Amino acid sequence: MKREQRPRTPKKKYGEELRIRRVAANMTQEALSERVVCSPTLISHFEAGRRIPKPDDAQRIDQALGTDGFFVRWLEDLEPTYTESFAAVAELEQQATLIKQFALSLVPGMLQTSDYARAVFRACHPNYTDEAIDEFVVIRTKRRRILDGPQRPEVWTLLDETVLRRHVGGSQVMANQLGRIADMAEAGRLRLHVVPYGIGAHALQQSLLTLMSFPDSAPVAYSEGVRTGNLMDDPAMVGECQTAYALALSDALSRQESLDLVRAAAEEYTHDQR
Repeated sequence: MKREQRPRTPKKKYGEELRIRRVAANMTQEALSERVVCSPTLISHFEAGRRIPKPDDAQRIDQALGTDGFFVRWLEDLEPTYTESFAAVAELEQQATLIKQFALSLVPGMLQTSDYARAVFRACHPNYTDEAIDEFVVIRTKRRRILDGPQRPEVWTLLDETVLRRHVGGSQVMANQLGRIADMAEAGRLRLHVVPYGIGAHALQQSLLTLMSFPDSAPVAYSEGVRTGNLMDDPAMVGECQTAYALALSDALSRQESLDLVRAAAEEYTHDQR
């Protein structure tokens, strides 16, 4: 069966033009990366439309290729929807064939229900307006679309038990949120595991982590903190993150045990409403 072709996004067009100009200049990705002062993997992600250069990188690209500010000017038409630290991650999610995510205290963004996301944003913004929160929620819930399309990635979701026990938005919101995750796991839309409290210390207890793999380039890792994010493409660092994920997964409950625990927690929240 022939796979449906995705439309070319502005970022893909940007990347394709970069590849065309680089080839015309008789430069390899490695040679261009040396001039831009970055890794060849990052150039590969630029050309695949997964990431866009920062203004300084685009300026060095123009200097290396003699394109007279072309790639700097084009950036003005690629304003990100997300914060600077997460914009590249959101683009990579669209291209990944495998996403492995670990959540330490909150449900991962792409799995959040609208009500859960709204409660999270209200907690993070002390002087919010309903209109601003609604806009944030729309942007976040749009990320769920990658789980519904014909080319959806394989998704592994590893949750610390804290995610199940932290009340976000009240009992009804939690019951609906955990029920949705369990439904997705039962339907085969994600592989679900929970690291229980009883295991004690584990390899990912300090940070949220997302690992992404692609059909035609090297994998990346992303960790996140308060108002910060670190997207890693260095093979050694990505390898260390993959090892940490594997270690934490080895301490997790089985798929069925994890599903049963999430269902039980959802049922507890449902009883709390009565």
